[in-house]
Amino acid sequence: MIQQRANFDWMLKELYKSVPGIEMIVVLSADGLRIARYAGDEDAADRVAAACAGLQSLAGAVAQELPTSDGEMKVVIIELNGGYFYLMAAGANAYLAVLADVVCEPGNMSAHMRDLVVRIGSHLTSPPRRNGQTV
Repeated sequence: MIQQRANFDWMLKELYKSVPGIEMIVVLSADGLRIARYAGDEDAADRVAAACAGLQSLAGAVAQELPTSDGEMKVVIIELNGGYFYLMAAGANAYLAVLADVVCEPGNMSAHMRDLVVRIGSHLTSPPRRNGQTV
């Protein structure tokens, strides 16, 4: 189920139903706070969101070393024993993360995530925070 922002329900549910094998979908801010989730455990979603902040920062740092890159992370895919992890930039200071089992085909997942971000990316935005407060 979706937590926090009910208006994300239809977006995340559609992705969940479109791609077999999804275990959890998390929308998070750049600083690792969970904005919404669909499926999976709430505490696990919070841990995934926190870990994603570090991962997107690391990917951005590596991207800066590529002379033709603007330094922005677009997508990270990690193959795990038993499944896959996907992290995609999804709007200003917002990211879309998905954990899926081995049934999920990575190209199919990436395409569905990209389509979702293109269609509703402006809704997946997290305002920057300073000292824990929205600025």
